[in-house]
Amino acid sequence: MPDADRRDVQEKGFLNHMANKEQGPLPGRSNCAGKLPQPEKKLQEAVCVLLVELCERFTFFGIVCNMILFCTVKLGYRSYQAAIVNMCFVGTSTLTPVLVGWLAEYLVGRIKLVCICMFLHFLGTALLPVVSFPFEDVYIDRRHILHALPKREQKIVFYFALLTASLGTGGIRAIVCPLSAYSLEDCGPKELLSFFNWFHWLVNLNSAVVFVSISYIQQSVARNLGFLIPFVSGLMAMITIHMVRGEMIYKPKTDSSLLTTFGVIFSALKTCCVRYRYFGTGMTNWLDHAKENHGGQYSETQVEGTKSLARLFPLFAFQILYRACIMQIPSGYYLQTMNSNLHFSGFVLPVAAMNVISIVPLLILVPILECINSWLFSSKGNGHSPTIYIVVGHLSAALSVMVAGFSEIHRKHFPQVEQTLSEEVLLVSSMPCFHLAPQYILLGVAEALVTPSCSLLSFQLVPERVRGISMHFLALFNGAGCFMGALFVQTAHAGTQGNWFPHLLHEGKLERFFFFLASLMMVNTLGFWTIARRYNNLHQDCTNEFRGCLPGEKLLKHEKAIKHYNTVLESSPILSPTEKT
Repeated sequence: MPDADRRDVQEKGFLNHMANKEQGPLPGRSNCAGKLPQPEKKLQEAVCVLLVELCERFTFFGIVCNMILFCTVKLGYRSYQAAIVNMCFVGTSTLTPVLVGWLAEYLVGRIKLVCICMFLHFLGTALLPVVSFPFEDVYIDRRHILHALPKREQKIVFYFALLTASLGTGGIRAIVCPLSAYSLEDCGPKELLSFFNWFHWLVNLNSAVVFVSISYIQQSVARNLGFLIPFVSGLMAMITIHMVRGEMIYKPKTDSSLLTTFGVIFSALKTCCVRYRYFGTGMTNWLDHAKENHGGQYSETQVEGTKSLARLFPLFAFQILYRACIMQIPSGYYLQTMNSNLHFSGFVLPVAAMNVISIVPLLILVPILECINSWLFSSKGNGHSPTIYIVVGHLSAALSVMVAGFSEIHRKHFPQVEQTLSEEVLLVSSMPCFHLAPQYILLGVAEALVTPSCSLLSFQLVPERVRGISMHFLALFNGAGCFMGALFVQTAHAGTQGNWFPHLLHEGKLERFFFFLASLMMVNTLGFWTIARRYNNLHQDCTNEFRGCLPGEKLLKHEKAIKHYNTVLESSPILSPTEKT
């Protein structure tokens, strides 16, 4: 009918207007960039975002790569304490984007908060050289008495610098470099998997450069000036953000938030417990208790979005222990390498340079996986689920930790020799550090398979309006894995009086810690394998179910049904011939 068609056109125009309004620029965004052609503008934005991303990761890896060596040699920490500090910094840097993203959306504002985060990032990277610089070589009074920064003040400045740097990192990742800046809304599973593969490939290529260059400078050439390189990298990132500020900062959709998701869960639990106690329950999904028409306080749209996220919680939960295994690279594996022979053809290798061995498999596997994925998506109509990649990656991580335990036993069979690291003489095993290569390679294979696949599932298996929240939950569980790794180290050291995670590796049984972690990871792999099949076609069912439950979708269905009914009435007599007679 003409009136109905006119209403459809008006409704579609209104929805398109609202969508364009949601993706409009922030206040203060420059208008001169609008004069550029749209393809050139998008290319410029993508290049700038990627450049800032690489600069921020350059800073992050520069801080992490030799933190254990710095804490043990410079600050006098025990080995397990240095490992805990390193893992907690990685975990905090993983969680802060979620916190900063929420602050930018509801409390502070994106433009103001990105300036605050840039200042915090600058402050943190500037304070780190203050901790590492040799004050005893600078402050000399008239009596030529050398002054040194006391250990207590040095540790306070060090922790404050790490905290401010992690908060600044969270702001850059959440506001300047979110996934929405890469315009992934219209991409299919094949394009998304390709994006995540090459994105992680670039990030790891950047980290390989950091681990080779910065670690060598910090350890050998100018160890006291090593933290100046993260400072310079952070300054480059902030200059880039300032130069293209109007082109990179977007205001994403605010249909859902973490607080809304948690509120739906708690409201459903509360209502479900009350009704189960007094009235029983007859609903198909316990989250439906949070809906307004069932006595809750949340709309149907919010509850259905939370239901689609809840289906991914088992996937996220099985990544916690996997992330704890990955955290062995900057902790347990680093200590093993530091206590091995680093001499190679008269040259002392940087300790963190061994991390490159775990990155090489990823750099090699990504192009191979791209070819495999292209063939699989072309041979199957609906593509394939990457859950098999996650299962194989988890198995590879478990084997890596197990191999690390056998490598530790093998390392102790070699006689001890003296080795100089950062002008400190250490007693280490004479076993060449390259004997530890298999465990690094296996973890590199695991990262190449698991991280892009989890990102794809978290992004693709939920409706568009809650994709950002889904990625936030993935970050929360990854950060929880980092802190769980730190908890494992603390518990192993305290529960065994330092035997399972000793300060001097040749005096303890570090291999038992690795075997214990490998056994847990094997159980974790089997657990995920049992539920992996539920994510094979979940994106189709979830999307259709979610869309079908939206009030707007129901209204359109009702309008279509009315138009169809009117058409039937116009084309058919109300009474049949038999009734007329």
